[in-house]
Amino acid sequence: MPKKDIALKIIPLGGLAGIGKNMTAFEYGDDMVLVDAGLMFPDEAQPGIDLILPDYTYVLENEDKLRGIIITHGHEDHTGALPYLLADLTRKVPIYSSKLTLGIIQGKFDEHNIKNPKTREVSDGTTITLGAFTITFFSMTHSIPAAFGIFMSTPAGTVMHTGDFKFDQTPIDGRRPNFHAINKFGASGVDLLLSDSTNATRPGFTPSEAAVGRDLRHVIKNAKGRVFVAAFSSHIHRLQQICDASVAVGRKVVVTGRSMLTNTRVARELGYLRIAEDDIIDAYDVDRIPDEKVVVLCTGSQGEPLSALARMATGEHKSLSIHESDTVIISSTPIPGNEKSVQSIINELSKIGCEIYDKSKGTVHVSGHASQEELKLMLAMARPRYFMPVHGEAQHLRAHAELGVQMGVPASHVFVLDNGDSLEMVKHKVRRGRAVESGVVYVDGGTVTEANPVVLRDRQKLGADGVITASVVVSKRGGSVSAVEVLGRGLSSSAEGLLASEGREAVRSQVTKLMAGDGASVDALRRGVRNSLSNLLWNKTHTRPMIIPVVMEV
Repeated sequence: MPKKDIALKIIPLGGLAGIGKNMTAFEYGDDMVLVDAGLMFPDEAQPGIDLILPDYTYVLENEDKLRGIIITHGHEDHTGALPYLLADLTRKVPIYSSKLTLGIIQGKFDEHNIKNPKTREVSDGTTITLGAFTITFFSMTHSIPAAFGIFMSTPAGTVMHTGDFKFDQTPIDGRRPNFHAINKFGASGVDLLLSDSTNATRPGFTPSEAAVGRDLRHVIKNAKGRVFVAAFSSHIHRLQQICDASVAVGRKVVVTGRSMLTNTRVARELGYLRIAEDDIIDAYDVDRIPDEKVVVLCTGSQGEPLSALARMATGEHKSLSIHESDTVIISSTPIPGNEKSVQSIINELSKIGCEIYDKSKGTVHVSGHASQEELKLMLAMARPRYFMPVHGEAQHLRAHAELGVQMGVPASHVFVLDNGDSLEMVKHKVRRGRAVESGVVYVDGGTVTEANPVVLRDRQKLGADGVITASVVVSKRGGSVSAVEVLGRGLSSSAEGLLASEGREAVRSQVTKLMAGDGASVDALRRGVRNSLSNLLWNKTHTRPMIIPVVMEV
């Protein structure tokens, strides 16, 4: 096949039909570029799981083609899988991003003992060549500084990827979106646009981050006691406004929570977070300062059970506690799936009696993602021939696709994909391609493992109804039952009572009956033990604990 007819493949491995774990592979002939490598956090359907990564098997299978990894910004859902990916690669691959993002990533590498990664700093307007790919970075505004979109030129055509963005005209650091670059690329020709869909169902414009500062300062100024502000540790713009408001009203800032300590340190060292050394104090020194002179900056805005806010709410933090006279500001919106966790912390704080502020009581949070009018503006400037919504749940992708049609992209040129689906571009024309292996892998303790529905189902069952161990000793020669022991954990009171009064006898009776015939195998006896207890408990308590039968022959 002549080289001019080689297809550019666009393969989303994460970030579609589900919030988080963003990862997209771009492949042309013998060259591949990966954009973002994120993770997501588990919900109630994944008990015991620590983190969820995209399945990047396709990248590992084509590792010899991988020319570089581009990270659009420093949030976990775009960076968190990097240490795991690098550990699985057999060679060092260059990573391109901003100074701040690389600083945040370096902390992850240190934690995972990734030695001497090949990191390359880029800025607004930087152009790099990776094999057949010529890539230009352009500034975008988001809820973290130094966010980029990219414009990718290949022999098959051009692609613009917005990254996560909103069009903030008054950003905290003064670095506005590079509208000139977007318009220039649009004028030169964008064959395919990949655009952030997170807020595609929200009408209007997303408010500027600057709108948060006024309300934060008002709450902090008028609070009677200490003020605790829970925010994303990577939301440097928000942290800057909290610091500015605190200093303006004469309060000192305390930072607590591992990721908050790490990210504020990195941001200050690199000049992205500005606060004088005298205005930050150690958590252990907080008792030396009057309550009305303290603001505590902490993790826990998503209800994480081990976060600083959660531990302070339950009185388990090693150096800080929340009192009735204090004020707590939750400066975020719950990520889908985290609503119950956030409400649980709010309930604990309500029991203390402190004042609680969230977005329902004022503008203490605004989104970092573009709403419908901004998404239309992006489409108007880029003028893509083909359009693929990315980053969002299925409803967001579909809503963004409809916006694309409204803005003049033919419906046949709009593609709503799922993870593992692919597009192919040949001579500036885009069509659907073959799907590749995709899905998720779990970080379970220190192990990275494939999704195992049986394990998760068993954990859910254990959490719901408990577990029973039934041990039976039978005599081979006499064909009799020597001993029966039935123990339960995590059972309802009715099931526990039934097990104590009838459980042992039900097992003994069933095993005796099975052995009275022509004899029974050990496997048949185990099934009999399980069925006898399962039927007994279901008929009388309507619970189904996990039952582990143990049969020993003597």
